[in-house]
Parts: sequence; structure tokens; C-alpha cells
Amino acid sequence: MNQDRIREARSLWAEAWRRLRRNRLAMVCLAVISLYLALGLLGFVPVRQRQGAGEAATVRRIDLVDWAFLKLVGPTDREESYVPPLTGRHLLGTDIMGTDVLYKAVKGVRTAVVLGGLTAAIYIPLGLLFGIVAGYFGGLVDDLIVYVYSTLACVPGILLLIALMSVMGKGLVQLCLAMGVTSWVGLCRLIRGETLKLRESDYVLAARAVGAGRARIILRHILPNLFHIVIISFTLGFSGIVLSEAVLSYIGVGVEATTISWGTMISMARMEVSRDPSVWWHLAGGAAALFVLVLALNVFGDALRDALDPRLRVE
Repeated sequence: MNQDRIREARSLWAEAWRRLRRNRLAMVCLAVISLYLALGLLGFVPVRQRQGAGEAATVRRIDLVDWAFLKLVGPTDREESYVPPLTGRHLLGTDIMGTDVLYKAVKGVRTAVVLGGLTAAIYIPLGLLFGIVAGYFGGLVDDLIVYVYSTLACVPGILLLIALMSVMGKGLVQLCLAMGVTSWVGLCRLIRGETLKLRESDYVLAARAVGAGRARIILRHILPNLFHIVIISFTLGFSGIVLSEAVLSYIGVGVEATTISWGTMISMARMEVSRDPSVWWHLAGGAAALFVLVLALNVFGDALRDALDPRLRVE
């Protein structure tokens, strides 16, 4: 078998991965995203910590990130407020409460992972369901779904989020629900358009001709061909979710103030920059952690979209 036939025999995913590996910048961004994901997942690993000695000793459960920073940096000390970066054990300095800024930046990764994961668990099934139903069945159902998402698309997303959060109240779960309800529109539009093309493809027409039911056609022939759109949409949309949390937390309608996130860090630090002397490292820590993740997601998402585009495949 010659090289051309070998290339044609490759699956879409194998070919996409081969092309993605040749993009060094995309691989660097994937490593950065993997590091963030690992740090976020470490926040869910429970560790038992023993306090005191003898009969008065108590055992409490903390996560692995808290345990590591207690060992390396020590507990929060109010007497160490506004310690500059690269001073003693504090690489990025401390805030007004004496809390290590690097610790807060790492803890913010867990909030971002929870936010992105729960929001995706809401908007991806909604976008897939409504998009496939509208694209495959058409008619009145299609008109109704298009009317609904067109109406939602006319409202600025940030204003709709503010309105929903004002009704439901602040909190991480409430924010995930609000973003999930408002984020399915773009995915639904993409899924509907692709389903309109897939339902007229030869293999779908052949399956329909041999008597395959609608459910079987959707699950076996249409849904698998939509996964690449879902992956690209999630990769590119994750950065928008993280940015939205930062904006909403900055204006006071996002997560609760007790929840460590990059948005709450930036919100708490905005007044510290105007102090004399200026305390800039608290703002810089949260903004830098947010910027690096968003940049890596956008660059990797663009590379992934190009890798999965059959029109750009090298013959």
C-alpha cells in the first residue's frame, strides 16, 4: 500500500492528532492547559491533617493544595500583610490578610475547573439536543428552536448573566446554572447547521432506505460526526466562561467573596493599586493566572479547529 492510501486510511482523529503534534506552539499550550487541569484536580484530593498532640489532638480534612502550602509556606499570618514578592517564603507576596498570593492563584484554578466543568455539563447537552432536533426534524420544531435561540442571542450575554445572578443570588453553583442556560445558543446554531448537512448525506439516506429508525440514525450516524464541533466549542468557550466569572465577580454578582477565584482576587485588589506605596502584586497574580490560561486555550482551540478541518488536510 502506497503512502497516499495509508494517509486516506487514517481516521479523522488520528490525522488530526498527527497534524496537531507538528504544531509546537499548540503542544506548549496543551502542556499549559494540562498543568492548570492537574492543579485544579489536586484541589479535590482530600488529606488528613493532625492538629495538636496527645488526647487533645484533632484530625481535619483539607485538600492537597492546602496541605502543600501549609508545609511549604505556613499558615496565614495577619502580621505578614502586604509582603512584597520574592520575600521569604512568599514568591508572589501576600494580600491584606497575610494570605499568600500564589496560594490564591492556584486555588483559583479549582474554581475555574469547577465552573467550566459544570457549565459544560449543562450547555453541551442542551446545545446538542436542540441543535440535532432542529436540524434533523425541521418544520415547526426547527422554527420554534430558531426563534428561541435567536431571541436569546439578541440580548447581550453579560446583561443576561447579571439579570439571572441578581435573581438567583451569588454562588458558584448559581453561576454555573446561569452560564449553562445562556451558553448553549452558539453551540446549538453550529450543531443545527451541521445536522442539516448530515441528514442529506449518502450514508444517512442509505440507512433510512434500509429501514433504520430516527433514533438509530441520530445516535449511530449523526451524533458521532458532531463530536469534533463539541470539542472545539468547549475548548474555545472555556476561556469565555472563565472571563465571564472574572467580570461578574469584579462587579459583585459572581461567586461569593469567601470563594477564592481570579475574579474575586482582581476585585479585592483593585483598590490596593492606588495605595501609596502601590500594592500591585495581588492584582498581577490573579490577572496573570487568568491571562495565561485564556491565551493557552484560545491558541490551542484555533490549532485544534485547523487540525480537524478536512479542507486543510495535506494530501
